[in-house]
Amino acid sequence: MKKLLGHINMSTPPVRFCVIGAGRAGLIHARNLAQRMRVAELVALCDADATILNTAGDELGVSTRRNDYHHVVTRDDIDAVVIVTPTFLHCEIACQAALHGKHIFLEKPMALTVAECQRINAAVKKAGVKFQIGFMRRFDESFRRAHDLIASGEMGRVMIIKSTGRGPGGPGTWMYDLRKSNGIVAEVNSHDIDTLRWLTGLEFQRVYAQGRNFKCPDARKDWPDFYDNVVAQFTFAQETMGIVDGTCPAHYGYDARVEVLCEKGLLLIGAVAEAGLTKVTMDGRVMGQAVKSWRTLFKDAYLAEMEHFVLCVQEDQTPLVTGVDGQRAVEAVVAVNESIRRSQPADIALEATQ
Repeated sequence: MKKLLGHINMSTPPVRFCVIGAGRAGLIHARNLAQRMRVAELVALCDADATILNTAGDELGVSTRRNDYHHVVTRDDIDAVVIVTPTFLHCEIACQAALHGKHIFLEKPMALTVAECQRINAAVKKAGVKFQIGFMRRFDESFRRAHDLIASGEMGRVMIIKSTGRGPGGPGTWMYDLRKSNGIVAEVNSHDIDTLRWLTGLEFQRVYAQGRNFKCPDARKDWPDFYDNVVAQFTFAQETMGIVDGTCPAHYGYDARVEVLCEKGLLLIGAVAEAGLTKVTMDGRVMGQAVKSWRTLFKDAYLAEMEHFVLCVQEDQTPLVTGVDGQRAVEAVVAVNESIRRSQPADIALEATQ
């Protein structure tokens, strides 16, 4: 993929990183920083779980390992942090990192509440540091091509846009408490919500959503408001209609697809089947392999988004995915949960950003 802003300067010292949160998603970023990017250096890892921390540190050859993020955000040998912790910790860590002048790459969802998003944006603005949200679809080649086609006007106005996001495993039991997770619409479908807004170039106005717990019986007694399936219908400016459907767990694979119906045609992004071999037998059966992991489907996009972040730090550019984008997604998530809770549509107010 071409660099989205200028060219990375290979003659300048590498940007020095600490990854805070060394679980599955954190390891994606840590491996990219340590193994796939010459313009970055992974100098420290942080995780509250000592086993996870040491396993990641041994794999990547990182000697500086801390259980408490306070011990890394103050270090002079760290320029930037990648925050990949549970969502309810995002605001506290991001604000502390900004206070100490660290550039911040923050995985989605940005925070639990709109107020927390505003706090983060205010802290980032005051500190003057670079801040990027981890919406990696924006750096995937197919998604970018679709975006550019729509933005060019070639396809005409978007009439209906539908994004499907279904995860193969989980959800973790910590997600059962919506006060700490905002549910799968945040943890899984934040990408879909951002995709709708990014591809259309329009702001959300209203949503009507329904959620059901079909596959997690152990959550029903203690967490009756938890849902593992969600369907949300959005309205935008210019009367464009949007739909997000999400499931976790889907079990059959990782399913990320978008359909965009425009005045002058149709765009289809993504597929259930993994690229590669499809077998057709003499008895008419068609067999292929479903995509099993977001880590492989968006492998190059994860690398591209981090390269872009480093470039913005080097060249003093504003990242293409900002705190405003993160806050707008959280506003939509909060409205979806309100609609589910009240069984009626909810307005999506555009709150002030710092």
